Amino acid sequence: MEERWILLGLYEMEGIGKKSISKLIEGGHLLQEMFLYDEGDWIAAGMRRDQAARLAKCFDVNWVESRRQHVYDRGIEVITYLDSNYPILMKETPQPPWIMYARGDIQLLHQPSIAMVGTRMPTVYGRKVAEKLAEQLSQAGLTVVSGLARGIDRVCHESVLRANGKTIAVFGTGIDCCVYPPENRGLAEQIAEKGLLLSEYPLGTKARQGLFPERNRIIAGLTLGTLVVEADVRSGSLITADAALEAGRDVFAVPGPITSPKSRGAHNLIRQGAKMVTCADDLLEEYRLDLQNVEQLPYNRERSPEKLDLAERSWFPKVERTADENRVIVLLEQEELTVDQLIDRLGWDFGHLHSVLLSLIIKKQIRQLPGTKYARV
Repeated sequence: MEERWILLGLYEMEGIGKKSISKLIEGGHLLQEMFLYDEGDWIAAGMRRDQAARLAKCFDVNWVESRRQHVYDRGIEVITYLDSNYPILMKETPQPPWIMYARGDIQLLHQPSIAMVGTRMPTVYGRKVAEKLAEQLSQAGLTVVSGLARGIDRVCHESVLRANGKTIAVFGTGIDCCVYPPENRGLAEQIAEKGLLLSEYPLGTKARQGLFPERNRIIAGLTLGTLVVEADVRSGSLITADAALEAGRDVFAVPGPITSPKSRGAHNLIRQGAKMVTCADDLLEEYRLDLQNVEQLPYNRERSPEKLDLAERSWFPKVERTADENRVIVLLEQEELTVDQLIDRLGWDFGHLHSVLLSLIIKKQIRQLPGTKYARV
């Protein structure tokens, strides 16, 4: 049996989550051998007793075949981390999904794309801006990726479809029958026919707290950058922007009226170094050369961006740094440092340091490591 299907069967086993699978794979356990494991073997592999008991009882060839047939019967395509057609940019993120379920044109996963996100309750201004930018970006050759939520997400998907462009909707539920919000069910069907529906959650997964913020990392991870159209300071869109930064991607933001609370989150991003977008060309100029030569996009490179010389990373914009940013760069070029170590060496307060670090992350000059450490890119 193919390993990709064994991985699917393991992924869909009740009580076995992404972290459990990571523990098994990183522990050197071979998928083909897992059919032979008894309860003791599963415990030795790091599973809890309840997980081990369930796996020993249910995880076999018949279970895996039943899960494969389940998705096949519903016309769903499965993309696993082991597949050659797994999106390269997604694989390079800190938490790539082990499994993704898809309906529609999966080739869009390998085309240049941009994420567009924003508030679920946009102003008239926000709607008009989102509609116009989505149309222009799609006509320029970018696939627009969003989350099928109310508000800005929906406006962007609809605008792209009207312009005969391509769009991807990333679900925070299963993609078979659990469209959320329900009023977007018709829009989801249109996207399935002309674009792509995508989710990391097994079929039948219903909406619940925590799933939507988690899926935002996929919206950001699939794309060259994330454009925040309209967002308050507590908007979920800022989670997508944070995920983009964590993945080393560009962050853009649309300015709005200074009297509008709906623009405060976007204004904060701009203040911290995100590129301001007032028209499609503000964003397109960062990628225009690569869009004219799709073979040179990071989607189609054999090497990952992190392994490339900075001079080769032509899809990243050139940036200027402040004096304080240069002081941080000098320290991080020598070694990886924690926040506390940086405060000790620089003599700054936490607020100022955090602002400088965030700006450098946005400019792709440094990256955050586990344990609040920072390193030079």
